[in-house]
Amino acid sequence: MDQVFRRPIDSILQRIVADKISAAWSRYLRFALYVVGVSGGVRIYQLEKYVSPRGEDHPALQLNMDRWVLELYRTVIEAMQAMAWMLLVFFVCALFAYLIVRVVERRQNLKCEGKGAQ
Repeated sequence: MDQVFRRPIDSILQRIVADKISAAWSRYLRFALYVVGVSGGVRIYQLEKYVSPRGEDHPALQLNMDRWVLELYRTVIEAMQAMAWMLLVFFVCALFAYLIVRVVERRQNLKCEGKGAQ
């Protein structure tokens, strides 16, 4: 996922931040993407079902091939879902920041054109 979103994230942050600090923000955002993906995909409660017994009459569930496949599928889907939500929030915030940058730039251009006409 890092390689897929690296260029869009870098270009968005370079446009909004327009400083060398955008590289640090980009690295932080990609790190946060990993953290959100892992924490969103790993479900400790689901894994505890296979480790600890559920009661005296109910032993712990056994991990067979079908359950492994199901748990891996759930993990991948939920990790990608968590990362997608995080990226959606980032891109919405970036859109607002971009609009603010554009408004400020437009005001500065209007001031410069007004001074040049005088």
